[in-house]
Amino acid sequence: MTATEAVVLDGRSKRQIERETRRNEAIAHKKLTSKGATLAAVIIAFFWTIPTFGLLVTSFRPGADTQSTGWWTAFTDPAFTLENYFEALTAGGTSTTLAVAFVNSLAITIPATVFPIALASLAAYAFAWIDFKGRNLLFVFVFALQIVPLQMALVPLLSLFSTGLTLGDVVVFPGFTLNDLDYSFARVWIAHAIFALPLATFMLHNFISEIPGDIVEAARVDGAGHGQVFFRIILPLAMPAIASFGIFQFLWVWNDLLVATIFASPGALPITQALNSLSGTWGNRWFLQSAGTFISIIVPLIVFFALQRFFVRGLLAGATKG
Repeated sequence: MTATEAVVLDGRSKRQIERETRRNEAIAHKKLTSKGATLAAVIIAFFWTIPTFGLLVTSFRPGADTQSTGWWTAFTDPAFTLENYFEALTAGGTSTTLAVAFVNSLAITIPATVFPIALASLAAYAFAWIDFKGRNLLFVFVFALQIVPLQMALVPLLSLFSTGLTLGDVVVFPGFTLNDLDYSFARVWIAHAIFALPLATFMLHNFISEIPGDIVEAARVDGAGHGQVFFRIILPLAMPAIASFGIFQFLWVWNDLLVATIFASPGALPITQALNSLSGTWGNRWFLQSAGTFISIIVPLIVFFALQRFFVRGLLAGATKG
């Protein structure tokens, strides 16, 4: 085992970070928790859950029953079926069914989450641990990009993708000739990555910059380059922050309708577009939309609960001092 690997696996440093993280979590829990706040949260959660529970009951009721009676009558006259879910999967929008749109959403969301995390983690490491001229000014510029409304960039970005960018006789960006393809995700991947990069860089920088400098300096003294430091030290220690942002980005992209509708090809539209058209022309099949809604939330729930153990730690550990 080399000295660099010994530094990476330094149990004492890891235990120090874990102790500081637990201390910050305990302080935050003490400040944000009280009996009155807990009671208020329970009451709010109860009333907030009632419409969702009603939607769940409706998704299992026959369509004829939903047209004539409210969902609460299911308790006095229970009649449930899975037909709504089977029919919802084969129905959908004008271009795709809900089942195909579900797969499209996976194909859009996973790369659109991984790409900005990969780029932002590299940028955050550079801003935190590489001393170069204009670093602070450039970081402020990246941070300020968060205030640019997404809607302002949609038309210029669509024009850039379609016709490219030419300055005089120089072709700066050739554009994408993807309009005739039925299944093309490249433009929507790039759009989501661009919109997510400022926030991702800011969040990951705040965490990475607080990693104890002794660990990084020890690796550098041992001869480790920036690549070794980044992949062997920074990434393993920054996993809570990466997971926290991954949850935010995944949920945002999965629930997005505007960006995907503008940039995706007709056959690559996401599940939100199919849900939008699932209730029928006059809204007379809204019971199918309730079933489709619960189909669409399966993946976000899995992602959220799978990464839940990193979530609070990633949000609070940025205040940890080495």
